[in-house]
Amino acid sequence: MSNNIKNKHVKIIVSGRVQGVGFRYQTYQEAIKNNVFGFVKNQLDRSVLIEAEGDECNVDMFIEWCKYGPSFSRIDNIKVVDLPFENLDKFIIK
Repeated sequence: MSNNIKNKHVKIIVSGRVQGVGFRYQTYQEAIKNNVFGFVKNQLDRSVLIEAEGDECNVDMFIEWCKYGPSFSRIDNIKVVDLPFENLDKFIIK
């Protein structure tokens, strides 16, 4: 019996109006909903850094949500970079 689940780990940088609008909290909620692990963190340049990993399908759905974010945010740019899988077991707000 083969395991067809593909794991994925990405770094996501989101810029626009993403600080002071509940973006990190909503990102946390979306990660939990999609069974994605990692973290979300504000950056000094006013962008938000996210590392996310899990089942490839779940991570892809999470990335799609990041392109739009919560209703009070405005996404100007999103960059996604593949990283080595780390087998994380929780999602946190830093």
